[in-house]
Amino acid sequence: MMIKPEIIFQDNDLVVLNKPAGMLSIPDRFNQNIPNLVSWLDKSGIAVIPVHRIDKFTSGVIVFAKNPEAHRVLSLDFEARQVDKYYTAICDGRFLSERGEINAPLAESTITRGKMIVHKRGKASLSQYEVLEQFNRFALVEVKILTGRMHQVRVHLAHIGHPLAADPLYGKRESLFLSEIKTKRFHLSKYAEEQPFLTRQPLHAARIRFNHPSTGNSVEFKAELPKDLIAVLNQLRKWDK
Repeated sequence: MMIKPEIIFQDNDLVVLNKPAGMLSIPDRFNQNIPNLVSWLDKSGIAVIPVHRIDKFTSGVIVFAKNPEAHRVLSLDFEARQVDKYYTAICDGRFLSERGEINAPLAESTITRGKMIVHKRGKASLSQYEVLEQFNRFALVEVKILTGRMHQVRVHLAHIGHPLAADPLYGKRESLFLSEIKTKRFHLSKYAEEQPFLTRQPLHAARIRFNHPSTGNSVEFKAELPKDLIAVLNQLRKWDK
């Protein structure tokens, strides 16, 4: 059963949500019945205009405008890169540097539909990362994106050799198993089959900062890590230090 979205904040101009993983930001072009935030808000009596979006299997904070003027102002700020967006990710490997910048242009693949690649024909794309917690084989990082390209965090982290711990499109594995964290200390009963410990990409839109469309004051909204990612971190802290 899918977790319901959480309204973090709303006023006359905007509504800020904590989106659960597995839910679309906006309606699907071909199937309007697929769960999405716009329809969920509409059923709650809140009409919105999308300003930006986050991937279906990414959780976290997302902003919608509630009127055309707020949408215009917010859209201009997003285009002008005046919005600070921070993501939390669990990825593979040990980082050589605690902080870094990834400046690599992104373009859509001409071979695989819906996949982005680093390519000189792509649009300028810039990310900054900071390692929050380094484990033996994995790392918890915060990524600030200064551009808003499709799949930017996922592609950029994979580009520097640290793909998300579970990512069928850009990573080493589709799902993360507990045996990969506990390794030799993991044991199953003789006829048991191990089930995935995490079945979605461990990426969370943690916080966003921008100027309010009416007041012009700087506002910041945060979304706490969901339970599935907290569970992964607990196991990493216990077995992968």
